[in-house]
Amino acid sequence: MGMIAGSEGGDEDEVISVINTTPLVDVMLVLLIIFLITIPVVTATVPVALPTESNQTLRTTPENINLSVDVEGNVYWNLERVRDQEVLQRRLNAEALKMPQPEIHIRADRETRYDHVNQVVSACQRASIYKIAFISEPPPAGG
Repeated sequence: MGMIAGSEGGDEDEVISVINTTPLVDVMLVLLIIFLITIPVVTATVPVALPTESNQTLRTTPENINLSVDVEGNVYWNLERVRDQEVLQRRLNAEALKMPQPEIHIRADRETRYDHVNQVVSACQRASIYKIAFISEPPPAGG
């Protein structure tokens, strides 16, 4: 029992080192035909006049009320310090009756306890003020 390592005549098949590009050309032609058919469909749209919109920065209007809360929990109505929660509640109740209602912008120090901010938000809710916003610093550009 032996194994034959090669043909006896010496005429071995040569290794073909040329790449057969026929399947590649066939695939490329099919893709080209698909793209040529689909491009007119993609570019055909209904002509409409689109609206233009610009992003404007938020300007504080006199109707807006800025409530600031510092680290100790003191509340400031615009620049005036509010003595206690009862005074804050009375002022918010008076503002809630105005038409249109003013927006309340809450600014709190980074180190302020959440409880102090929650008291201000709860006072706004008890007064039935519907527009409450929080003011924060934007993140630094580029990171």
